[in-house]
Amino acid sequence: MEFNASRLHLPRYRSSVAADLCIATESVQADASNFDVLELFTERRDMMSLPVTEQQRPIGLISRNIFMSQMSKPFYHEVYGKKSCIAFMDKEPLIVDAAMSIEDLTFRAVEAGEKALADGFIITEDGALSGVGFGLQLMNVVATMQAEKNRQIMHSIDYASVIQRALLRTSSAELSATLPDAHLEWQPRDVVGGDFYFFERHAGGWFAAIADCTGHGVPGAFMTLIASSALSQALRELGPHDPAALIGAVSRAIKTLLGQDGSATGSNDGMDCAFLCYDTASASLRFAGAKLALYQVVPGDADDAVRAIDGARMGVGYVDTPAGYCWHNETLDTPQGSLLFITTDGLLDQIGGSRDIAYGKRRMREQLLARRDAPAREVAAALLHDIAAWQGAQPRRDDLTFFCFRL
Repeated sequence: MEFNASRLHLPRYRSSVAADLCIATESVQADASNFDVLELFTERRDMMSLPVTEQQRPIGLISRNIFMSQMSKPFYHEVYGKKSCIAFMDKEPLIVDAAMSIEDLTFRAVEAGEKALADGFIITEDGALSGVGFGLQLMNVVATMQAEKNRQIMHSIDYASVIQRALLRTSSAELSATLPDAHLEWQPRDVVGGDFYFFERHAGGWFAAIADCTGHGVPGAFMTLIASSALSQALRELGPHDPAALIGAVSRAIKTLLGQDGSATGSNDGMDCAFLCYDTASASLRFAGAKLALYQVVPGDADDAVRAIDGARMGVGYVDTPAGYCWHNETLDTPQGSLLFITTDGLLDQIGGSRDIAYGKRRMREQLLARRDAPAREVAAALLHDIAAWQGAQPRRDDLTFFCFRL
């Protein structure tokens, strides 16, 4: 269901409503089989979500990505093919009335979480299915509305920032409750940015991700929506314990969503990332990276050095990234008091100093070593002070995100 902003024809003198986003779509009855759904998705490659109805009233939504992923597993055709399609549908999709205002719809979509923005939502009229809408569509309309009201693009970007920060809020709260000696710095170069982070506790430990998506500003923010949604889906399917497998799943999802899996496309987007999984019982940290490294300072290390655990040199999702590429895990022992650090390239590539050169890894390492025994917040504050002094009058080049913590 390709979205074209030019087809919306938003009215100039009335408030926009959910009906303006409505895309007519096929649907299936609840008693349809999974083979029926598979046939529809195979014939309609542009169909990303499929409503399920009973007597014309929607009861669920089937995501193409989730359904095709499940049905590709061994023996799923044989076991689930003839069963009702409700087996793989979201039983609690976001359902809104066609008359709902865009403002109310935006808040409802944020409250519903990433699945409503990524997989879409159902639009009804008098309780009956009218069509579907999608998150990127909604964000585009929000931006257009702000430009219509004020003729100033900053208003639309501010609105998008509310959405982006809302999606990061849960991770911030989880991190604060789990790691008392930690600091996560997130500074978009513009009001919205192309970096994002994710943190989630699970039984026996936690999972964290830092990612730098293509671009910054509004294009980068769109990519963070796609990438973070793909990560959430991968975690639901694979669990948190294999960071390398999760990177592979996210890469394949991005390639599929953006048509970068072999079909003709003008897109060549993706991300660099670092995924971490910590096991409390063994006090071990499992790391996998794509063009991002994990830095470790071990207390009492005679070499007085910062150890770098490099990620793979392959980016995530890009056209030239093979669909079957396998990232690899590194398992680290983390002696008590170890300082660990991950950063996107916004810190390392910032131009400044007397010769207008990049800040670089050497200066970053010096800051980590100089405060190897200090709390993570002090390490972060020192880094921010040093990079600000280094930058001087130079403009900010990129989004800046880093994660500093002790276990």
